[in-house]
Amino acid sequence: MTCIAVIGETVADAFLPAEQATPGALDLRVRPGGGPANTAVALGRLGAPACFVGRVSRGPIGALLRRHLTDSHVDVSRVVDAAEEPTLAIAAVNAAGQARYSFYAAGTADWQWSPDELAASTPDDAVCLHAGSLALALDPGGPLIERLLGDRRGAATISIDPNIRPGIVPLDRYRDRLPGWAAIADILRLSQDDLDLLYPGRPLADLCEQWHADGVRLVVVTRGGDGATASLNGERFTVPARPVTPVDTVGAGDAFTAGLLHRLHQGGALGGKLDALDPDLLVRALTFASDVAAETCRKPGADPPWPADLTL
Repeated sequence: MTCIAVIGETVADAFLPAEQATPGALDLRVRPGGGPANTAVALGRLGAPACFVGRVSRGPIGALLRRHLTDSHVDVSRVVDAAEEPTLAIAAVNAAGQARYSFYAAGTADWQWSPDELAASTPDDAVCLHAGSLALALDPGGPLIERLLGDRRGAATISIDPNIRPGIVPLDRYRDRLPGWAAIADILRLSQDDLDLLYPGRPLADLCEQWHADGVRLVVVTRGGDGATASLNGERFTVPARPVTPVDTVGAGDAFTAGLLHRLHQGGALGGKLDALDPDLLVRALTFASDVAAETCRKPGADPPWPADLTL
């Protein structure tokens, strides 16, 4: 069976409690995270044929991250057993459920791809290649992933989620690289927060027009509680968000992407340049993705739902 291959990082998310229980100490609860890994986990739990392409470190954190993937039915047969240290993110969640991260990522395993290692780890028969986040923005691995996606475009649907992290990657680097990503992406998913950081005040219609001109067929912008808007070759669609009282919003955007790709795969739209994608399938996929994201917000950390959790 052809798979949806997710290329990118898996990160140890260390959450700060609202109140420190131990004076003079920093109490942390470590959970598996990383935008691409979150997407792969959500895909696997939904029943999609998900394959993770990443470099996972050794030791107890690496074992936690790898087990999280396998327990969620993600194929990890192509994961590289990396000698470098794992990436760590310390997350503080505010009263609205939004997380602010401090990353410890210099020289860690996720970014140290070589061209031969990346090519050998990426399945040739993938129906879709999804990438983004820090793995696409950081050197030395980012340019290698971008080149591989460009080489595979046409045979596989290329999905990119920039997942802006200004605390570790300068915004100018995203602005410089986004045109190149748009030139190879069939699906480009961003959050409203991403747009506000990168292009404050610029109308979405103008951005979509530019990205469509670059070659993107489907642009999707998620707006949290305000739902999601998509532009398919210039035709606009909007779906509402399912009302939910969030525990936090960690991983919600990644889960949305997984729900979208899962439904598009079920509808036979993946495997090329989205020629088979019609408005009816798109709206159904966006609605399902919004429900998957909402359910993810009901649990702490990036803990996307299983099918039994979705009352649809």
